[in-house]
Amino acid sequence: MITPTHPMAIILGGGRGSRLYPLTKDRCKPAVPIGGKYRLIDIPISNCLHSGIRRIYVLTQFLSASLHRHIARAYRLDDISGGFVDILAAEQGETNLDWYQGTADAVRKQIGCFDRPGIDPVLILSGDHLYKMDYRQMIATHNARRADITIGVIPTDRESAPSLGILQVDTEGMISRFEEKPSEPSLLDDLTTPEATLKRLGGHDPERPFLASMGIYCFRRELLSELLRSGTGIDFGHDLIPAALHDHRVAAHYFDGYCEDVGTIDAYYRSQLMLSEAPHPAFLFHGSNDTRIYSRGRYLPASRCMGATLDHTTLADGCVLHDGCTIRHSLLGLRSIVRPGSTIEDSIINGGDYYADQTSADNPADGPPHIGIGRDCTIVRAILDKNARIGDGVTLRGAEGRPDEDGDNYCVRDGIVIVPKNGIIEAGRTI
Repeated sequence: MITPTHPMAIILGGGRGSRLYPLTKDRCKPAVPIGGKYRLIDIPISNCLHSGIRRIYVLTQFLSASLHRHIARAYRLDDISGGFVDILAAEQGETNLDWYQGTADAVRKQIGCFDRPGIDPVLILSGDHLYKMDYRQMIATHNARRADITIGVIPTDRESAPSLGILQVDTEGMISRFEEKPSEPSLLDDLTTPEATLKRLGGHDPERPFLASMGIYCFRRELLSELLRSGTGIDFGHDLIPAALHDHRVAAHYFDGYCEDVGTIDAYYRSQLMLSEAPHPAFLFHGSNDTRIYSRGRYLPASRCMGATLDHTTLADGCVLHDGCTIRHSLLGLRSIVRPGSTIEDSIINGGDYYADQTSADNPADGPPHIGIGRDCTIVRAILDKNARIGDGVTLRGAEGRPDEDGDNYCVRDGIVIVPKNGIIEAGRTI
């Protein structure tokens, strides 16, 4: 009798996220807000659920309390189907005396959770990418090519290739070579995918002849266990995958949809403002039941717009926009409050975790300002994280090329002014 097998997904969510600071000052990367009402972790989990994958582990390590809370509230799968979304936090024990040292090491330390009959294949996913993918198609590629490992690949151009892991494939779509961040012109020439091979894989753009790893892997479960138990490599992209190319069948699964690694402030900023671009954003959170993104359900009122002007703006639930405010090419998250006379342009406002009777048009005469944006403020090229309190008459103005700096309750990264979670900017300040 053949034992039926089920796929399992392991989502890597334990990175420190230093390049996303200060958004990661109090939380890990997968818990960072995105799209006005979601968290980054909602993307791979939703992709899994739409792909029929109901056994999902999320590996965490740094500042994971808010991520644990979000997953516990958002994803309660039923016991009858055997589905779950469980968190595996880094911990010390009799055999593990240190924390996760890398992506492969994190999975190695939790090997007992997936290395058992009935699980196959095992998908290794990132917790900080913005994309929609049906993993069933990747598994179909994996099975059709009788692969031991299948890697998700995405086409890219010559300008972007030196910052990515570039793969070389043969005419059958099997990977024969991997180079991390190749920069030499001659090496890039060698890694160019022939147009005929690109078309066979599904490509159609000769201006993007390089195939970059997406950091998405599909493993035959027994091989994954063998590689982790017998080797010492700590990272999939740097250690396990290059070594496996010599002795195992490694296939490429071609993906040509939108995919953004939201691992830097600049990438986060661009991906958020993209949602408000016309006529067709590259990525949409809303869609059919087969592609929508899940998250924690909230019982919030509809947003109120009382004489405000909005232009190319993404607006989440529970916002209060007072008379005379103007918002252009921006994103306003849950419970965002904008008071009279304020202007917001090219900015991301992540909103608040609560109201606390602070939706009025006026800030208190004494003490700190209410959560939200005060009267007659100017906010341009900025990111305001959750529960930021901006006093009346404040000006926050980022600019391309502005040097990085760290100030009192704010910082500047990539020319963007950022107010961290719970940050307070007193009335009248100009930053």
